[in-house]
Amino acid sequence: MTAPGFSLHRPGATAAPETPTLDPQAKVDIQADEAAARVREVLAAVDADLVGLAGVKRRIREIAALLMVDRARARFGLSASRPSLHMSFAGGPGTGKTTVALRMAEILHALGYLRAPRVHAVTRDDLVGQFIGHTAPKTKEALARAAGGVLFIDEAYYLYRPDNERDYGQEAIEILLQEMESARASLVVIFAGYEDRMETFFSSNPGLSSRVAHHIQFEDYATDELAEIAELMLTRDDYCFTEGGRAAFLEYLERRRTMPRFANARSVRNALERARLRQANRLVALSGQVGRDDLMLITEEDIRRSRIFRTGTRD
Repeated sequence: MTAPGFSLHRPGATAAPETPTLDPQAKVDIQADEAAARVREVLAAVDADLVGLAGVKRRIREIAALLMVDRARARFGLSASRPSLHMSFAGGPGTGKTTVALRMAEILHALGYLRAPRVHAVTRDDLVGQFIGHTAPKTKEALARAAGGVLFIDEAYYLYRPDNERDYGQEAIEILLQEMESARASLVVIFAGYEDRMETFFSSNPGLSSRVAHHIQFEDYATDELAEIAELMLTRDDYCFTEGGRAAFLEYLERRRTMPRFANARSVRNALERARLRQANRLVALSGQVGRDDLMLITEEDIRRSRIFRTGTRD
């Protein structure tokens, strides 16, 4: 007996009448159902939209595979209790943490682990109050907004400030701990921030650490990966480099990466925005007609007029 596919299974829910437990001798095609097709679409989008991040992509595929196998196990009446899906994303700014959270929400929704492919992003200010009695309502409001989806806590280590005895961050953490356990069937919490600070944060809060099953490291991008990201951004907006512009931008990246507050893809985006400003100023100064190519091309001049080349400081 072969079952080529199976309908959407909501983990923790009673199996629908139309999907009875299969005979032990039956076979199922894990890749054949609608949910699996949607997961493949999301994984393909991750590969297309995100440069590099091989380790991150591997972990996403592993988590998706685990959940798909759990769905198949449930079809045979095998134990398939909901695994812990709370996560930690550690890495520098601009390394794709928010984007991956959005894709993860889509995967979990497709497989029936979330009611909606929604991410509610917050920081300490959205969770912690400044006075007694303010923290609990703020934290609970954020949790209510994220219910059925993902609560993404950026720079999560700022929740914990042991040096300030009047800080209310610990109260927010305790509420999160309760909700992560009691609402684990309808909520996924993702903690995000710099790697070293996240290590300290979890070491100081063992209750949180024990509830986070997936710790995913986001590496900084190499120069060639940043250049590829730049090309993708330009193509999306109908721009492109000239050969000289491309070479100059590679040199720009090498210099910018060594400077303070470099933010990977965010810094690339900001650099391209400034290059577009310089291109626009150059074209307007021509006081003549311009063609389609003129409006699309980012030249060496547009890049080298950056202060990084003129004064050695960032724009």
